[in-house]
Amino acid sequence: MRVQMLGLCRFSYLGLRGYQVDHDSIAARRAYLYDPDRLERRWLWFTTVALPGWLAQTDPDFTLVIMTGPDLPEPWLGRLRELCGRVPQLQLSLVEPMDFHLQACRAAVAPHLDPQAEAIGHFRHDDDDAVALDYVEATRRDFASVQPLFRAEGRLSLDYGRGLMIEARDGQLKITPRICHNMGVALTVFLTPDIPDTALHYNHTQLARWMPGVQISRPLMFIRSIHGDSDSGDMGPGLPWEPQEGAMNRLLRLRFGLRRGVLADLARQLHEGSAGGGAGGAG
Repeated sequence: MRVQMLGLCRFSYLGLRGYQVDHDSIAARRAYLYDPDRLERRWLWFTTVALPGWLAQTDPDFTLVIMTGPDLPEPWLGRLRELCGRVPQLQLSLVEPMDFHLQACRAAVAPHLDPQAEAIGHFRHDDDDAVALDYVEATRRDFASVQPLFRAEGRLSLDYGRGLMIEARDGQLKITPRICHNMGVALTVFLTPDIPDTALHYNHTQLARWMPGVQISRPLMFIRSIHGDSDSGDMGPGLPWEPQEGAMNRLLRLRFGLRRGVLADLARQLHEGSAGGGAGGAG
């Protein structure tokens, strides 16, 4: 079966719905999203935490659409253009503000659908989260083992539940291992190509309303970041798990291409930038 892996990452997209932080007007939303200090913090999270995993996927056959508005201020729009220009898996989609967020998500993703695919593996990715270096490879492999269920239903979710919650508070880094159900990151919604939806069309906490789901609890597959700019600022329900003694640094490096010291520096830099009236530069 020909499977396309197609994701959507919203980078400060200017729309009125689709987020937990509400605003009464486009002007209020624009002022909030396009605040220069906030944008620089989001860029730091994106480039430090989210991007390394996508640049080093063991299976490079995927597309991640970066969705933002055509009026995203410089230098951030230019940075996104440059990044997507040199990484073929990343596709920049500039979408005008829309009242209906799911319509905007569909507009961003639709041009990148593979008409030859028999199944589309839709996934959402927040710009401050991370997936493991083998997320795409593992998803293809594990989906192959449950294809009969997908063929029978035409829809299927495949969730990797083992992750790390990274909190950046007051300049300090805290890492909490958690096993979660349908957290949203490292969660793939497989649809037939004739279904004009994206992963965001389905509330990830209520997927059982629309499709059967399979959860795989090993290996470690995601990082979810929690900080002052998070759309949702808590860990949510889940179960604890304990890495082997002294294994955290190795897990971060081997699974995500990240180093604990770099994450600790990020937490400290964001705090110092906030205390000083702005975040530091991003290279």
